[in-house]
Amino acid sequence: MRTQAAVPDITAALAEVAQEVDATLDRLLPLHEDADGRLMEAIRYSTLSGGKRIRPFLVLSGAELFDVSRPFALRTAAAIEMVHSYSLIHDDLPAMDNDTLRRGMPTCHVRFDEATAILAGDGLLTRAFEVLADPATHTDPRVRADLVVELARASGVDGMVGGQMLDLLAEHRTLGMAEVTRMQRMKTGALIAFSCEAGAILGKRSDGDRHALRAYAHDLGLAFQIVDDLLDIEGDAETVGKTTGKDTEAGKATFVSLLGVERARNQSAMLAHQAVEHLAVFGEAAEPLRSLASFIVERRN
Repeated sequence: MRTQAAVPDITAALAEVAQEVDATLDRLLPLHEDADGRLMEAIRYSTLSGGKRIRPFLVLSGAELFDVSRPFALRTAAAIEMVHSYSLIHDDLPAMDNDTLRRGMPTCHVRFDEATAILAGDGLLTRAFEVLADPATHTDPRVRADLVVELARASGVDGMVGGQMLDLLAEHRTLGMAEVTRMQRMKTGALIAFSCEAGAILGKRSDGDRHALRAYAHDLGLAFQIVDDLLDIEGDAETVGKTTGKDTEAGKATFVSLLGVERARNQSAMLAHQAVEHLAVFGEAAEPLRSLASFIVERRN
């Protein structure tokens, strides 16, 4: 296991990862002049429009713990970001959250049209699995198969898609803390968990290493969502990059509506602290992941 220096500036580290991942996405999602060129334009518009690239950062930081080839890790990180971008495109659709702003820009269906946005999401989802299944992602076919299976679980009916369904149902029923926690573990936490665990899969590590990263991700994902809920209440659209206050208007139960602002903020800090404790087994090499936990609870967008 490699020993790695601390990361004093998490913002700079995230920016460096974003640059690498964006370059990888640019290669994997090339523009062309065929009849479906408009589709790829919409895909690139939504995928290469910025973002903090937190999930890719988790992949690359986890991969560094186990000396995984950087190109392997970058392709895996890009595939996960494709799935994340697909989910944002579809979440923003009129039939879902009906949002018009994402990352400070018009959402995909506003910039193009609804049908193109649906197909752009479909194209990103399927391209992600194509990337993971390609031998360029790992020389061992078993590792590639494991990546495909775990991403399918994280993004499917028992993960992100199922969580989105629960989120839609929350507009018409009152949810308690246990139900909101389950919904967010599925909608947000499942893909974050896979992002954390992907490096260990690529490195063919033991169940113990994978469990430690999964436990870190579990607490980190909930902290991330609580901060999202706080930003929806306290943030403004210009800073956050998307429309705020929509959950309150819809009467949805969130961590903030159930706990109140101060308790929610304290809970996010406690979860970030718990997340960091799960990394003790990795020593100083996990410093980037520790720094990310602090960044998550302190972010303003």
